[in-house]
Amino acid sequence: MNEVIKNLTERRSIRKFRPEMPPKALLEQIIEAGLYAPNGMGKQSAMVIAVTDKTLRDELSALNSKILGRDADPFYGGPAVLIVLADKSVPTYLFDGALMMGNMLNAAHALGLGGIWIHRAKQEFEQEYGKKLLEKLGIEGEWEGIGHCVVGYIDGEAPAPAPRREGRVFWAE
Repeated sequence: MNEVIKNLTERRSIRKFRPEMPPKALLEQIIEAGLYAPNGMGKQSAMVIAVTDKTLRDELSALNSKILGRDADPFYGGPAVLIVLADKSVPTYLFDGALMMGNMLNAAHALGLGGIWIHRAKQEFEQEYGKKLLEKLGIEGEWEGIGHCVVGYIDGEAPAPAPRREGRVFWAE
């Protein structure tokens, strides 16, 4: 089987990470894969905030947990959080951000790391905390949070794939 196809079909969402931070060089490769994701009209509307600072990561986890309405780490202990935001002025921003997330999750798997897409970035960056974080980082404009690509070393084994649901492919030949 082609190595790219193999990586795409074997990647799973990881819900238990070891605490050690992956090397910055691996995170940079994951981010680069995200930056090369397909995007509408070549606008490249999506961007990444790479959070490796534990204090900031924990603050984001607490905010995300509050939005979720549960008292648990929604990032499953993952040490690196790659937040994808997209420029709301671009008509394809939501799709651009989603493709960036997909590329980064697949790149993490290809590099031997685990990853998971965690939602509620939209709500985080609509709140004052998120707006102040963007301001602190010098990010201007109207950005919408697309998702958190949580990345780290898998603690244990990756889950087995769920059976694929039938009736999802229709040929018009």
